[in-house]
Parts: sequence; structure tokens; C-alpha cells
Amino acid sequence: QLQASGGGLVQAGGSLRLSCKVSGRTFNMITIAWFRQTPGKDREFVAALWRTATYYGDPVKGRFTISRDNAQNTAYLQMNSLKPEDTAVYYCALGVNLILSSVRQAGQYGYWGQGTQVTVSS
Repeated sequence: QLQASGGGLVQAGGSLRLSCKVSGRTFNMITIAWFRQTPGKDREFVAALWRTATYYGDPVKGRFTISRDNAQNTAYLQMNSLKPEDTAVYYCALGVNLILSSVRQAGQYGYWGQGTQVTVSS
């Protein structure tokens, strides 16, 4: 139901835009989020979007922007001013009827995309 794309290799200070195509759901009634994971660590919350409300993890505030195109059933994560510490596998996730106070919790999301690798070189 979720297909993530757009990862790649970029130099520090550069930009990437990730996409998450959603199928099988009423797009504007769900919470869509991005998490990231590096080897040996838990998935880290990056950003979430529910209707027009946006939420960001502290490490990415001011640099990343989450958005959606309802007509295309696609969510985006625009990543600017990338840093080597942003290197990770990025996952999009879909949540239904989430309590908004729990949007940062990976366990609240029932559907996950396959992940896309983002590598930022110094």
C-alpha cells in the first residue's frame, strides 16, 4: 500500500525529495509519517502529517518539510541542508485513527513502505 522512492547519495548541504505513493486508502483521512533507521538503532521519528497539521523531530526541524498531494495520493519529504548524520534508511508509514499525541511513535503505524536509502557524504 505504500511505495517509497527518491533516496540516493548527496553531499552535505544538498537536498533530496522522498516520495511515498499510497494506495488503497482515503488519502486525506490518514496520518502519513516518515521515520528513519540506522543499523543497530530503533526507528527515529522524522515527520508526520495529518490533514494540515505537521510534526517534526527535533534533528530535522527547519530543514525538512513534509507535504502531500491528495490528487496523486502521494506524500513527500523535502530534505534540505542535509548532514552526514541524516544518513539512514527512510521509511514512510501510514496510520489510521491515530491519537495525535502518539504520532511520533513508530508502533502506532500499521502500514510501512519498503524503505529508501539516503546517504549524505561529508
